[in-house]
Amino acid sequence: MSQARYDGFADWYERVFATSELAHEPRDAAFRLLGEGAGRLLDVGCGTGAHTAAFAERGWQVLGVDISSDQLRLARDRGLEVIQADAAELSFDDASFDAVVSMWTHTDVDDFSALLREVARVLRPGGPFVYIGGHPCFVGPHSRFIEAKGVPTLLQGYWKQGRYDDAPGISPTGLRAKVGAVHLPLGLFVQSFVDAGFRLERFEELRTREYPYTVALRCRR
Repeated sequence: MSQARYDGFADWYERVFATSELAHEPRDAAFRLLGEGAGRLLDVGCGTGAHTAAFAERGWQVLGVDISSDQLRLARDRGLEVIQADAAELSFDDASFDAVVSMWTHTDVDDFSALLREVARVLRPGGPFVYIGGHPCFVGPHSRFIEAKGVPTLLQGYWKQGRYDDAPGISPTGLRAKVGAVHLPLGLFVQSFVDAGFRLERFEELRTREYPYTVALRCRR
């Protein structure tokens, strides 16, 4: 799991992304799709814990997991219960969480399908899984969409899946220039949830800008 690439960038990421204006709309979507706290919630790829803390404030008993020790340092500073773990190999019992949330992980992990299979395993039957992440059509190596402002410039490379560290769509001063990313075309992204055994209940493109940079979905197993 590639969040370890964030080691050394945690404080910068916390300031520029996790607590910035860019974080507000996706987090609000997660709140709306997840609902009020009603049990144990697992936050997969919790990062610095900015979102994890917000879920806890809404009544959930939250546990965060992430591979980056540097990001977890900030999460622990928030007083959160977090564990360093690879999301593709979670050490929890089957059906041990009432709900699961994950934000911005499909562009970071090398095997998103493995992450989804583990989420399906540890989620109790009927429990919600809420996922928020970059829009595969407008966020990736093929799209120059700096700070999600204006109209994206689409370039070659949409159908090429996998990790990229250098591509026409990457801003030299942005996050992906620092940690790289993984691209999944939209069809493969959605199919990954189906293949993991989830029933898709809600799928949204967040209409907060002229072009969406975020997708949000809720599904159940």
